[in-house]
Amino acid sequence: MDEPVSSQPGESAAEEVQAEAEEVEEPPRGFLEEINCPEPGIIDRQMIETAYLEEGQKGEARRLHQLEPVVYDRITTMRLEFKNILRIDHLWMMPNLTKLCLNCNKIEVIEHLEMLTALKDLNLSFNYITRIENLEALVNLEKLSLFSNRIRKIENIHTLQNLVILSIGNNLIDTVEGIERLRFVSSLKVFNLEGNPIAKQPDFPLSLYVTAILPQLNYYEYVFIKAETREEAQKRFYRELREIEDKQEREIQGLETEAREMAEADRLASSFVEHLDGQQLYDSLWRDDGNGRILMLVGAPAQELCEEYSKDVYELTQQIYRLGLERFGERDEEIRDFNANLHEGQEELQAQGQKQIEEFLQYKERTFDKMRLKWIELDQRDDDLEELQAQLDTLTAHFEDALNEMWESLMAQELHLHEAVEDSTHNFNRKISDLMANFVEQAQVTFQQLRDLCSHFADNMTDIVNQFLSTKLMRNELNAIPEELMQCVDDREAVLQLVEGMRTSHTSRVDEREDRLAQRSRQFIDDMIMSLNNKEVDRHRAKILEINSFMEMMTEALANLPGELHQEAPSD
Repeated sequence: MDEPVSSQPGESAAEEVQAEAEEVEEPPRGFLEEINCPEPGIIDRQMIETAYLEEGQKGEARRLHQLEPVVYDRITTMRLEFKNILRIDHLWMMPNLTKLCLNCNKIEVIEHLEMLTALKDLNLSFNYITRIENLEALVNLEKLSLFSNRIRKIENIHTLQNLVILSIGNNLIDTVEGIERLRFVSSLKVFNLEGNPIAKQPDFPLSLYVTAILPQLNYYEYVFIKAETREEAQKRFYRELREIEDKQEREIQGLETEAREMAEADRLASSFVEHLDGQQLYDSLWRDDGNGRILMLVGAPAQELCEEYSKDVYELTQQIYRLGLERFGERDEEIRDFNANLHEGQEELQAQGQKQIEEFLQYKERTFDKMRLKWIELDQRDDDLEELQAQLDTLTAHFEDALNEMWESLMAQELHLHEAVEDSTHNFNRKISDLMANFVEQAQVTFQQLRDLCSHFADNMTDIVNQFLSTKLMRNELNAIPEELMQCVDDREAVLQLVEGMRTSHTSRVDEREDRLAQRSRQFIDDMIMSLNNKEVDRHRAKILEINSFMEMMTEALANLPGELHQEAPSD
């Protein structure tokens, strides 16, 4: 059976697990196949709205709940059991969902859940799921039930770092492979594998194996794991545990190294100085440089000059590299401050608006109570009807005026916030652009020094090659001249052509790297500002829709008030 979320170790938690498990009796497998259902379908908007409007309230609370408009952002719980659902879809409409019950359906694939990052409780038991997948985005998930499906392997769960309860009972799992991956889920306290083929092997104590391999567990199959049981398990599976621990340690070290490398790569990419921390730029100068390779055939003097050239290029690229990291720190701090201030301003205004709405709702209840009394009195009296109607009209007018005033106030606050965000973004754009322009200008000074260095190297190489050829001719050692340089013996202009080709190749590589830095820095600003503007437009539109939806709900509630009283009259 499916287990409850329990974060408190101890005997009381075991009782809580058992009590909640007994509270909801799950149907047997055959029940789903025998029940008279419509054709299997897909979760759609109508299904979601129907389930929301029919959820657990009773009496007057239920009637009022069904009069409210469906605001998807406010839905935190969705129960879609026994709906004959074949495929999951449209759940992205409810981004703040924390509990989702899809048990007792015909779902075959776990899909389309990536937008539900707030989800804490997911029940997919009693379906036809064959593989655990597509759960990586559910970073806040605490309880996952896959009880009674068709799963054959434990996989793709180790990324759920907040998972407390995992039930995979009554599936087709016949191997312990994958259980050791749950060691990475340090929050896991309750685990269930009952009813799987692996649990039915008479010569293999699965409960002891799980207890040994997963030391963080407090409960296995609803039973609290006692200290003596844990000790027995560790002795029984000592060798397997040591192998798993050694493998896990190596994997953790590898993951840490990979994470550091990725973080450093991201930092360098965001600094626009990636591949400038070593000899990468210098090596690129010689890439596809046939002229330079021919000139280097003169031997030791060219090699010595090249070594000096390498050191000078490295020193200059290091200047650009250090400059990029330094300026990245300044930009990153500026971006964090901007986002923090923006969020603070939005939160403050949202709190003001929420307080205003709560005060209005209290006013609404007081006014509606007065209007109900007037309507009842109007129905029961035969005289002074005009006076009562006038009083009702006055109450209605005051309510409508108050509603309009609140709408104007909320809209004014929202428009003020929208304009403030636009101004802040504009100022931020100007400031970050100035910082980036300053960085590019400083880097361009060093790139110019690199180009000058390329030209200086080319000039020195011309002298070395000419001296080499002159020496060989003077000594009549033509056989010692490389074949590729023989054309330069009778035509000294050929040396200049080779050198110029090398110079052009090297400086073009420097130009390309400089252009790349400048273009990426501009693109970075454009993309960031566009993202900020698009995000604000989406937020602003959603807020306007929310305000207008609230107005419509209040107007509709006012219009429905007389009809509600007439519907209640026969029962009085």
